[in-house]
Amino acid sequence: MKIKPLSDHILIEPIKEEEKTKAGILLPATAEKEKPEQGLVIAVGPGRKVSSGKIIPMSVLPGQKVLFTKYGPNEIKVDDKEYLIAKEEDILAIIE
Repeated sequence: MKIKPLSDHILIEPIKEEEKTKAGILLPATAEKEKPEQGLVIAVGPGRKVSSGKIIPMSVLPGQKVLFTKYGPNEIKVDDKEYLIAKEEDILAIIE
């Protein structure tokens, strides 16, 4: 299935954090985990439409690694794979 975001929405594949502490302790699968804050952009919408009808293009592109707000994106599941859909304003930075 192919997903094409609308307006200023971005489809993100979350990057899971390592399941090991800094001290090298492996965390069990049942441990409570934080939501991811980094992800890989899979697809972007055309951009945000302003009142004059002009479309402002997106500042992120597919393939870029981004940092986003923890609770901003919506979680979706497609073909047993989890994705996030966020508005462009939820993207905090592009990781280079």
